[in-house]
Amino acid sequence: MKLYGMTDSGNCYKPRLLLAKLGTAYTNVETSSRDGTTRQSDFLNKNPIGKVPVLELDDGRFLAESNAILLYLAEGTRFLPDDRYERALVYQWLFFEQYSHEPNIAVRRALRTYPERAELATPEKLAATFEGGNAALSVMDRQLSQTPFLVGDTLTVADIALYAYTHDADLGGFDLTGYPSILAWLGRVEADPGHVPML
Repeated sequence: MKLYGMTDSGNCYKPRLLLAKLGTAYTNVETSSRDGTTRQSDFLNKNPIGKVPVLELDDGRFLAESNAILLYLAEGTRFLPDDRYERALVYQWLFFEQYSHEPNIAVRRALRTYPERAELATPEKLAATFEGGNAALSVMDRQLSQTPFLVGDTLTVADIALYAYTHDADLGGFDLTGYPSILAWLGRVEADPGHVPML
């Protein structure tokens, strides 16, 4: 398999982290949206929306969207529960990650980190993403005060998806010391076999 993505992207880190924990061999292909690579016809044939990550399967088919890739790779592994309700909880957290967490925490991180986003970092946008990000972190912290991982006692792709942009939330100006259950959970995710850092 080949994984097309940007090393410093949390969304691209998600499948890399799962592949590492699974011990699955693949080729990483650095592909940047910032240099226009993802807008070239060769890449658009892989993913018409021109975004990374994209997973190229051994048979030549392509799969985009980080959480869809996670679900595909996790099928039949310890990272996706067999129980119907627990699987639905995993999906619930994946939707939460994309609609409540990533648009605030990841976006604020990008606004503060990438020079090309500086003009978008208005005081209003920074304030809104700060408020939304802390709301998302509060939801996570409340759940993690009750269970070791987001869906009970076992690490799943829900944890991997939310770990990606939570573990470096400080780059977006978020102070995780106010979320002790999240800090403990970060340690548990990192202690799980096969863990690799984003960079």
